[in-house]
Amino acid sequence: MSTVAKTGAPAASFSLTSLLIVVACELIGAAALREFLLVDDWRVIVGLLVVFAIILVAMQRFPAVEHRIEDAFDTQKPAAMVLAIIIVLGFPFTLEGNTYAFHLCVIAQLYAVLALALNFQLGSANIPNFASGASYGIGAYVSALLALNVGLSFWLALPAAAIAATVAGFLLGLPSMRTRDSYLALVTIAFGVVVNQLLNNLDFTGGPNGLVGIPVPELFGHSFSSPLVIFGVSLPSQANFYYLSALLVAISILFAGRLHNSRVGLAWNALRADELAARCQGINTTWYKVLAFAVDAFLAGFAGTIYAFYVGFISPDNFTFLTSVTIMTMVIAGGMDNILGVIVGAFLLTLLPEKLRVFSDYRILFFGVTVIAFLMIRPQGIFPQRLRRYGER
Repeated sequence: MSTVAKTGAPAASFSLTSLLIVVACELIGAAALREFLLVDDWRVIVGLLVVFAIILVAMQRFPAVEHRIEDAFDTQKPAAMVLAIIIVLGFPFTLEGNTYAFHLCVIAQLYAVLALALNFQLGSANIPNFASGASYGIGAYVSALLALNVGLSFWLALPAAAIAATVAGFLLGLPSMRTRDSYLALVTIAFGVVVNQLLNNLDFTGGPNGLVGIPVPELFGHSFSSPLVIFGVSLPSQANFYYLSALLVAISILFAGRLHNSRVGLAWNALRADELAARCQGINTTWYKVLAFAVDAFLAGFAGTIYAFYVGFISPDNFTFLTSVTIMTMVIAGGMDNILGVIVGAFLLTLLPEKLRVFSDYRILFFGVTVIAFLMIRPQGIFPQRLRRYGER
């Protein structure tokens, strides 16, 4: 009995310590995000970035600390998920009704979905794709046209746009399989340019003027243009889209986790490591490459639909080559093939340009310097790719 007690006590202590680490990390992260969203003083913004950089330097200098945090989240995964859900659901109540903060949250979450979608290709399979903005635009335009011309509701246009974007992803993936490396990147760039030019020149897409008057979604008689009242607390109308985009992020995370741990994820990682070796092991490399294009376009179609119905107006300028480059930068800076890293990268690179507007014409310069600084501190991304683990710990 005494032996069991002696061996059991450290395990219980380790479990409690892990739980405290998880709670502290998530609450500190949520508090930092809230402060970053609400603050307007550039000195506080720079201070938060410096603190974040110091934390990254500490994690780089002392990898044991990073491993300890990773182990804590691994051992307390259910608790971490429950706390994360509670934080996401309760976060709007801490924003003090600031509509601009809500808007940034919605856009950041949509970009997180786009980055997670591209991560299947760039992070998991090492397939460069500069057409993510085009898939995003196809989803937005298809859903908007269905709503304006056919009268289709948002909830029916959502899957229809995702299917249309997936078909486009297949059409891009098939000819791309005849190329590789830099030539493959050029094919995706050309596809994005072609889509943007079509949106600019076709009459039914509205040309350069775009599409206006996209109707606001409704759910059980509640219009998303109306304030959202929860437990007697009235939240701005943007809160409707906040929860909708948060749901899409949650589905994307679940989708990404399942794919990563499946045979498909293993096949993509095999392609990234050595395509010839993967082919020799019987992996249908062509199929898995095309599948990566389709999955990316599928999630991008969902994000594009929500964006179109959220802003009510779309134009070709919203889906340019620069959009694709931005999404790719989010994946690289956040950490390829790392779900948390990709999401953090998406939020950071969405919020930074907005919060640096105080520097006026120099904000893009400061934005670029900040990204370069983070990549110098963590060359493999803010949260680098993790090795796969098999069997019992």
